[in-house]
Amino acid sequence: MPRYRIDVAYDGSAYSGWQVQPARRTVQGELERLLESMTGGRSVRVECSGRTDAGVHARRQVAHFDLEKPVDPSYFKRGLNAQLDPDVRVLAFRRTTRDFHARFSACGKEYRYFLYNGAVLPPWKRLYRLHERRSLDVEAMRGAADRLVGEHDFAPFSANPNREIDGTVRTIYALRVRRHGSEIVLAVRGNGFLYKMVRSLAGFLVRVGRGELPPEAAEEIFELGRRTAVVPTASPKGLFLWNVFYRPLSETPEKALPPRRGSG
Repeated sequence: MPRYRIDVAYDGSAYSGWQVQPARRTVQGELERLLESMTGGRSVRVECSGRTDAGVHARRQVAHFDLEKPVDPSYFKRGLNAQLDPDVRVLAFRRTTRDFHARFSACGKEYRYFLYNGAVLPPWKRLYRLHERRSLDVEAMRGAADRLVGEHDFAPFSANPNREIDGTVRTIYALRVRRHGSEIVLAVRGNGFLYKMVRSLAGFLVRVGRGELPPEAAEEIFELGRRTAVVPTASPKGLFLWNVFYRPLSETPEKALPPRRGSG
């Protein structure tokens, strides 16, 4: 059975996340429904690099699936995009090797969390930004972000650490806090992320930015080793799965992100 890889972008606002759920509209459910129709009623299971929650977006999600016989990738790409709602798009569709797995072959991911730190949130950004009206101290947020980089037990930043099959130790290669006007972007790259970990990191950094916690609180949270109310979970609408990394590649996930004081 040939295996195919697709790269998908989506606006998660109208979806109950990636994963198939009974009586709910999901990205995986829409893709599997259309692939089943395009392959003559054969059930197709689409596996992704990592599930996204309701309201979370993806600039580039990666998935794979097996078909009973070879197909024309360009035809299937056009066919899927013609039938999908405009908030989901297949960016790439190609045959891959049998040992490729969208999740287990990945060596790293990058997420970006977007905040709007101004008095009035432009209405066209309401689904893609966490609106924080209070002034945020970006330098303090950077100080906290620096303390989160490296290999740590991120159980305090997971919404359900006891259900993590592979443990709760992860490595963050880079965590940048960048400001451009009222826009603040948190860009984090690591070898893997726990359930709601990025949203928890964002919630913690916002508290630091508001002056409710010092940057050094990150070290105290790691020492405590468990989840507390000190770490809130930020809204899903500001979160984007930005990229998924596979080897071999020219840009490794360990490579530093753009300078944290840049305007991007």
